[in-house]
Amino acid sequence: MLITVAAFNQKTEKRSAVLYLPTPFPDISVFTALVQSVIMKNPFGCTPYMTGRKNHPPVEKIREMYTAKFVYIGAGRLQTGSGSEIYDTLEGYEDGIAAVVSNTANALAHRGKAKHAPAADLFSVTLQCHDPDDTLWFFSVARDRITISAYKDDAAKKRVEAWAKTVPALQ
Repeated sequence: MLITVAAFNQKTEKRSAVLYLPTPFPDISVFTALVQSVIMKNPFGCTPYMTGRKNHPPVEKIREMYTAKFVYIGAGRLQTGSGSEIYDTLEGYEDGIAAVVSNTANALAHRGKAKHAPAADLFSVTLQCHDPDDTLWFFSVARDRITISAYKDDAAKKRVEAWAKTVPALQ
């Protein structure tokens, strides 16, 4: 009996590139301001498009994830526990922080008061961009890096690089 092995064929027309930030975003407000700026100002020259019967904007948020980190401080200012919560919206992240910090039952279980540790939080948002050449590519922003992926033409990468040089938060 002849056994065949599945082989993956490399797709060289799809690429990705990462920019590691010299300093992570200091907080959620700077992070969300950058994401909103990209969506509203469309600095990469993306274009609106239609699939089926649905109109899409040039830049569209397709995924977001926010992780809030907590420490529990008990008697003698000693850490009695830690935790994290993951939210799929900015509103959930903000509301969730308030809920965890005010959760009395959880504080009793940890024998300490919950304190939000924002410097340890993680955030990521993926935007989908429709290029003028009628292809889709992705712009992902995390707290410590920006990734562009699935672009076919180096022109998209060059537009993102040129934009990044003008953004103080990325320097």
